[in-house]
Amino acid sequence: MAKLTTEELLDQFKELTLLELSEFVKAFEETFEVTAAAPVAVAAAGAAPAAGGADAAAEQDEFDVVIEAAGDKKIQVIKVVRELVSGLGLKEAKDLVESAPKAILEKVDKEAAEAAKAKLEEAGASVSVK
Repeated sequence: MAKLTTEELLDQFKELTLLELSEFVKAFEETFEVTAAAPVAVAAAGAAPAAGGADAAAEQDEFDVVIEAAGDKKIQVIKVVRELVSGLGLKEAKDLVESAPKAILEKVDKEAAEAAKAKLEEAGASVSVK
């Protein structure tokens, strides 16, 4: 059997139904004794220490703006999210707002984070800066 390239493998997977692909993933996990969800767990575990303590917050120069809830004026919040996140379509902005709590902006300076928070709160959203 000839060795397939990554591109060829992806083409083969595109031809499978979701059920067939799910069965393949299960068989792959059993054969190689791995879990497809492991990278997600590792990424989540790696993000936890980044939260830091009070000392880290004092020295922090990059902030994440997280929308906790859209509030009563969801349409206004969606408009503000589209304004803050460049290149975001209406559907993507709506999905982002509805999936709260979700980071709207990541690794921005303090001034930008506070400005975004003020705009989102003015529109009616519950927002936190981390």
